[in-house]
Amino acid sequence: MIEPIGNQYIVARPVYSSNAFGEEHKKKNRYHKTFLDHLKLCCSCSTQKAKGIVLSLFPVVSWLPGYRLKEWLLSDIVSGISTGLVAVLQGLAFALLVNISPIYGLYAAFFPGIVYFFLGTSRHISVGPFPILSTMLGAVVSSMATDASTNTTQSSNSSAVDSSSSMDQKVMVAATVTVISGIIQLILGVLRIGFVVIYLSESLISGFTTAAAVHVLVSQLKFILQLTVPSHTDPFSLFKTLVSIFSQIQKTNVADLVTALIVLLIVFVAKEMNQRFKDKLPVPIPIEFIVTVIAAGISYGCDFQTKFNVAVVGNMQGGFEAPITPDMTIFASTIGDSFGIAIVAFAVAFSVASVYSLKHDYQLDGSQELIALGIGNILSGAFRGFAGSTALSRSAVQESTGGKTQIAGLISIVVVLIVIVGVGFLLEPLQKSVLAALALGNLKGMLMQFAEIGRLWKKDKYDCLIWVVTFIFAIVLGLGLGLAASVAFQLLTIVFRTQFPKCTTLANVGRSNIYKNRKDYFDMYEPEGVKIFRCPSPIYFANIRFFRQKLLDAVGFSPLRVLRKRNKAVKKIRKLQKQGLLQVTPKGVICTIDTIKDSDEELDNNHIEELDQPINTADLPFQIDWNGDLPVNINVPRISLHSLILDFSAVSFLDVSSMRGLKKILQEFIRINVDVYIVGTDDDFTEKLTRCKFFDDEVQSSMVFLTIHDAVLHILMKTDYSTSKFNAIQEKEMKPDFTINTNGRLRKRDFQVPIETRF
Repeated sequence: MIEPIGNQYIVARPVYSSNAFGEEHKKKNRYHKTFLDHLKLCCSCSTQKAKGIVLSLFPVVSWLPGYRLKEWLLSDIVSGISTGLVAVLQGLAFALLVNISPIYGLYAAFFPGIVYFFLGTSRHISVGPFPILSTMLGAVVSSMATDASTNTTQSSNSSAVDSSSSMDQKVMVAATVTVISGIIQLILGVLRIGFVVIYLSESLISGFTTAAAVHVLVSQLKFILQLTVPSHTDPFSLFKTLVSIFSQIQKTNVADLVTALIVLLIVFVAKEMNQRFKDKLPVPIPIEFIVTVIAAGISYGCDFQTKFNVAVVGNMQGGFEAPITPDMTIFASTIGDSFGIAIVAFAVAFSVASVYSLKHDYQLDGSQELIALGIGNILSGAFRGFAGSTALSRSAVQESTGGKTQIAGLISIVVVLIVIVGVGFLLEPLQKSVLAALALGNLKGMLMQFAEIGRLWKKDKYDCLIWVVTFIFAIVLGLGLGLAASVAFQLLTIVFRTQFPKCTTLANVGRSNIYKNRKDYFDMYEPEGVKIFRCPSPIYFANIRFFRQKLLDAVGFSPLRVLRKRNKAVKKIRKLQKQGLLQVTPKGVICTIDTIKDSDEELDNNHIEELDQPINTADLPFQIDWNGDLPVNINVPRISLHSLILDFSAVSFLDVSSMRGLKKILQEFIRINVDVYIVGTDDDFTEKLTRCKFFDDEVQSSMVFLTIHDAVLHILMKTDYSTSKFNAIQEKEMKPDFTINTNGRLRKRDFQVPIETRF
């Protein structure tokens, strides 16, 4: 019964052990589904299930009917136009990283976007070319196209390879790798492997996207400086790229550099104005569109290509080319690279999508993202595009310019389509350095995540460590290996947290039913002779030894050592009695010698297993008080602990290996007359102990209590019952069980006073 009194409450109920609670409150017999039941449910068919499958495969059906036309359409249109222009510029720029013509970058920006509009679950990312994937793919294209060109040259005995044929070979390699990557993503999505995204924590994603932004920054430097830099995809590739850049820094085209710096300055200022005055501006300033029009016009009017030898986009053929069939002869030699590209593409896309889903509070489906990216890459590869994911800067544009849904993505696709079929030729005089600058101008938000370090350090040092290690791994090892190493490290931190838990000793706060760390509060009350130990993590094979050590540190002694000492003492006393050196008389127990030699100590060491067994004093004619004085030369550690409470409310599971270790620990305490209580466990935990035959005549199920306070009250009631027998003589001066006289005599005591345990 609960009676509220103001802001307090009084609870009147019995003290419950787990067994007593089970006897008074009967549990329901619930049916637990088997594997066959789950299989039948999975294979069953119903209207509701069919509807759920359609909604999961086509997420657009779930959000499009609820689209707020008046509130969102204008923002999506502005965002779509801005994002579409950036997609065009980045498609042109990133195609150069693949070592193919810029027009194919537009194909890579167009086809995946169409698929993602219908199948994607993120509302804010813009799907298309990503510079790191383009760099990885460019290395494969350069290697495979060179080998193909060499074989063609040798077989035809010609002195040179036609440039058009060389480009076709590169496009074929890029398209084939893209299709294979898409197939891998599709298979992983169908198999629901997307669940692995649960291992990508917020700290890992933040560190990974920041490192990806740094990779993008470095990849664009060669276009800003107009330098010839080879592609690197192996570990330390970023540093190799920087070495290549700085080794030829004297060849920098000043006109390209100045143009890029001016564009960066303008973009940064405009972005800051959009952010600062977003409540006053009707629509964000489409700075990318403005800069592109002005830069292309100035370059064309002033003939920068001729006067300053700047690098421009060049020839832009209009329309689409016919689809191609992938060259499966290179499947075996590119499967490894294709798998790496598929994983990195998914990791980058999901990482960026996670940032915006957390910001705008909606759910993502990792497996559905794999399906959307996979089909998008298959379609893109079939139409001569190349592998895509999402570009950090392009997605930042779509979100920062007011994009609400993938309607903005659809509009951006229309912009790309217009450029492909109609106005692409207007971009021919545009400098490549402008493309690179526009790509970098939208990375500010990602790079500013360096500020996360300070925030994470204050909140959780483990999360801060994950962020830093992820960033370092992704920078040093590259995004593919870096992501794998980061996930492994993150899982390792979880192991560390559970393997070395922060165990604490609890005490009562304010004489209530609340128990906290005894080091944290002033008004703490700890029952005398009672120790309350809390373990805040699962107990398993890797941390059972650590748990034991922490428990021993908390109680201040080793029960096994005490047990062995007591068994040795009993053996000595029993030997003295057999030799007639210890005699029981009506007046007490008399020891006829003054000292006891330890010559037989080795006898005990040869039977060490016997010393670990329960203490048997049934054959002795007197009761031994182990905290009193014992015969000469018999030294046993004195302990004041009589009850140990183990708070397992935070222990989620216990494996079989650690169960044996825990039982051994409990047996050691029980054998030295320390009562042990387990509290706070749920029913599944207790049932598992029962199934594994954890309880027996020594470690009994009656030691399990519902709460700490139940166990403490049980101990106090038990102590009150024991002391009630001696109320008439408790005020007298008590002597120990054995009193050593100067002549070596032992005087027997008839009773033993329990320890006072009241608060």
